[in-house]
Amino acid sequence: MFQYYLRLKKSLLSLENDAIKETIVKILVGYNGSKEAEKALKLAQKLAAAFDAEIYIVTSLEQGPQLDKIYIEKAEGELEYLRTPFNIADIYCETHVSVSYRTPGEDLINFAKENSIDMIVIGVRKRTKVGKFVFGSTAQYVILEAPCPVITVK
Repeated sequence: MFQYYLRLKKSLLSLENDAIKETIVKILVGYNGSKEAEKALKLAQKLAAAFDAEIYIVTSLEQGPQLDKIYIEKAEGELEYLRTPFNIADIYCETHVSVSYRTPGEDLINFAKENSIDMIVIGVRKRTKVGKFVFGSTAQYVILEAPCPVITVK
């Protein structure tokens, strides 16, 4: 993952045209608490530092009878904690907990469109074909429906 990032960074930064830096202004990170999402956050931080971009971390909770207020507060607290390294690095960072009847993929795409996001960074994990069929694939949905480039991290 980091080798790809370093090649990408070298090739983009070696261009003397500042237009590249101006095209990546807002980066959305889909966060679900997994180790893949943690890796996506780390990559997004490096990209934001390289391109002087803003970070938007979004967690999606599906509305339903089992969703207690305590889960929402826990998600908000965790996202607030995740802002710390961005604040230390002086990188603009907003966090959002989305609670709706939409799937996480739909929430991320909706947020990206409403906020003119320039790039999405998400973690992916390997699933069996049955797992994809039963649970769906948030990453697949985001990749296919995103209005901007998507970087996946495993």
